[in-house]
Amino acid sequence: MKEYLGAASEAMKRSDPPTIRVLPRFVASSFFVLALTYICYTLILVYPSHSYTEHLRRPFIPSLQPLNKTLGHTNHLQNPKPETSNETQLHHVFFGIAASAKLWEHRKDYIKTWWRPDEARGFVWLDKPVKRDAEGDKALPPVKISGDTARFKYSHRKGDRSAIRISRIVSETVRLGVEGVRWIVLGDDDTVFVLDNLIRVLRKYDHNQFYYIGSSSESHIQNIQFSCNMAYGGGGFAISYALAKALAKMQDQCIQRYPELYGSDDRIQACMTELGVPLTKEIGFHQFDVHGNVFGLLAAHPIAPLVSIHHLDLIDPIFPNVNQVQALQRLKVPTKLDSAALMQQSVCYDKSKNWTVSVSWGYTVQIFRGLIPARLVERPARTFRNWYPNADHVAFEFNSRPVSNDVCQRPLLYMLSNALYNPSTNQTASEYVRFDKARYPRCKGKEADPSRIQKVDVLKKRNPNMWDKVNLISTSLIDGCSFCREIMIVRLMLTLNCHTRYLEPLLVQQVYFKLRSELVKMQSYEHGNARPD
Repeated sequence: MKEYLGAASEAMKRSDPPTIRVLPRFVASSFFVLALTYICYTLILVYPSHSYTEHLRRPFIPSLQPLNKTLGHTNHLQNPKPETSNETQLHHVFFGIAASAKLWEHRKDYIKTWWRPDEARGFVWLDKPVKRDAEGDKALPPVKISGDTARFKYSHRKGDRSAIRISRIVSETVRLGVEGVRWIVLGDDDTVFVLDNLIRVLRKYDHNQFYYIGSSSESHIQNIQFSCNMAYGGGGFAISYALAKALAKMQDQCIQRYPELYGSDDRIQACMTELGVPLTKEIGFHQFDVHGNVFGLLAAHPIAPLVSIHHLDLIDPIFPNVNQVQALQRLKVPTKLDSAALMQQSVCYDKSKNWTVSVSWGYTVQIFRGLIPARLVERPARTFRNWYPNADHVAFEFNSRPVSNDVCQRPLLYMLSNALYNPSTNQTASEYVRFDKARYPRCKGKEADPSRIQKVDVLKKRNPNMWDKVNLISTSLIDGCSFCREIMIVRLMLTLNCHTRYLEPLLVQQVYFKLRSELVKMQSYEHGNARPD
């Protein structure tokens, strides 16, 4: 500004008299425009706009302005692959959803977010009849009332004998004699399934053999108390139909031998042990035996398809500033576009700015100051609490990392706002907007300041068959920021909006760069250079 005014003053001295009379007005006008811009800029820094927070409250908003000229919506991929005679499809799966009449009115909205009434098959099993809305319940599975379990013994002092009723859903389903069933999948009324990913997992196994597929609890104490070899029912589990028929023949007698057990899932596991069938673990089934904000778990999802999320009443909404049902509706947008890549984490580096960028596709983007080893970024940040209030982080069944008290060491968070798909290029474009609008302090170090970036756009090729690759977990170095060898382009958008009647939104800077980096596991930047394991 000083140099500009000094140059203008020198020009006034050397100019002719007529020009001298014009220049003061030109300088005054220029000074007024610059001052107005400066005031607008200052107000935005002092009073940050809540437009992005309001943006997050809506289910999804088509605001990918640079992209929507070429990218449009498309129907979701109903099946991961074209159907062949031997491949498992959704209609080969029969669901048994455990529910209670007491919670039905509330929890049926969770089921509506994932159930496909024209494709999926199954029943909701209730303890007693409920009032049904013929029009509003069309998006739900039909209801069955469980059989009487009064003859079965139950002696656990803290449990509920409804566990017996729920465990018998398997045998009651088999006795219905439904045709064309390959798998029986059990879950709770507060469980959400990603159906395409469930099918991807089940296709790995022969339904004619005995398979019992699910996952353990996130709580080490829970696994010790119940069993490390048990599939937790809330996270959902799958039983091959061949095994389900064998179980149905002996389940009632088996249940009578275990009156002291607490729940339905440990009764199922006890009978599986008698049949000699071990648990086949698939870590995409999530029991979520935690409390609070599960952001840390979802932002660092393991390398596996996301199959289920449980305990929706106990955890915070997975997106901020909305309720849980609205959050799940927002998650449907990326699920329809590219369910195989949902929540999959890519760790990227911009060496010129000394940044680490973590992209959890379809959910969040995080920008860290400094080059953080990938083996640390892949650990979930402890934004959540243990299932047992007195237990600390060592009681988790996985490695985790603390949330730093130093603001400069915390990442900047960008949450999903919208996602689009261009079928002609097989490319998705997802937009993530800044969630935490607080002003960050000036941090020491050589890192560039990322706090003025308000939006991140991610372009990615869609590959529904990515989980069929045998080299999926290879740790060799590759060129590009991507998950599973897919080139991903990340665009960081620095925008400054002056919302006045006279000024158009001011685009201060727009940074485009293609992150050319090493996607590495383990000890990538610990010694200053990356190396493959």
